[in-house]
Amino acid sequence: MTNLVFRFATVQGQHVDWLLKRNCSVTPLQLMWAFASLSAVSIGIGLLFWFQGATLVIPFASLELVALGVAFMVVARQATDGEHISLSGNQLVVELECAGRLERTEFHRNWVRVEPRADDSSLIELSERGKTIQVGRYIQPALRPQLAREIRSALRAA
Repeated sequence: MTNLVFRFATVQGQHVDWLLKRNCSVTPLQLMWAFASLSAVSIGIGLLFWFQGATLVIPFASLELVALGVAFMVVARQATDGEHISLSGNQLVVELECAGRLERTEFHRNWVRVEPRADDSSLIELSERGKTIQVGRYIQPALRPQLAREIRSALRAA
């Protein structure tokens, strides 16, 4: 299997891994620091107005920060989404993580079918004996046929 060239996979001996992640420009830690900075500024301005006699600024600033915190939590939770496809021996393992929920499906390498769902740019469907899972949601639709070819060639290689 070492003579195969893959664009999306890493090969270590007879073990092939595809790690497809969501394209995020901000990590959850960076998002936390941005939220802390915005909170400090907002509370600071609110306190400045509160000392001037505008006592309703603090409750509204707090409400704003709660809404912003919820939005940031949703974004941070989805930042770690991804697909991990692993081929080792006769086992193809697909792990999908979406918003903190992990779905794991195992296939026997000789029985797996790899095909696009509807057309070349649709998600890639992996199926075997009634088990089906779709992969490729974190790469560009134009690159999905290439990923499907990689998975097929790795499954065929001995």
